[in-house]
Amino acid sequence: MSFSEIYQIAGSSMTAQTLRLNTIASNLANADAGSTTEAGTYRSRKPVFSTVYENSQFQTNQSAGARVQVLDVVPVEGELARRYEPGNPIADADGYVFYPNVDVVSEMADMMSASRSFETSVDVLGRARSMQQGLLKLGQ
Repeated sequence: MSFSEIYQIAGSSMTAQTLRLNTIASNLANADAGSTTEAGTYRSRKPVFSTVYENSQFQTNQSAGARVQVLDVVPVEGELARRYEPGNPIADADGYVFYPNVDVVSEMADMMSASRSFETSVDVLGRARSMQQGLLKLGQ
């Protein structure tokens, strides 16, 4: 596996985790956004990832690695919270307000996981750069 392949794999991971963190931030920002109608209520979103396997230019029959590809960001199916709040200015005629299906605890756990994955990719890039610099020193 070449250094450029290592950089490409780690970079694709960082891009995917950045999108994941942005999606989580959007979900958390809208966690308490009420709506008058069920159709107008924010729905939690999750990114969909795919693995793209690549062959090395040096190894024709063996997989050199895999990078991450973001396919889409899709809404999460699930029941919305419907609360009886007759004093709320956005309540419907029956006094109910619809709230998003965002699970704050789950989102926080996902945020920690995405942050750690991002940090791991940064560490991989740092170590690859260090190895490259070490190889240059050996050549002197």
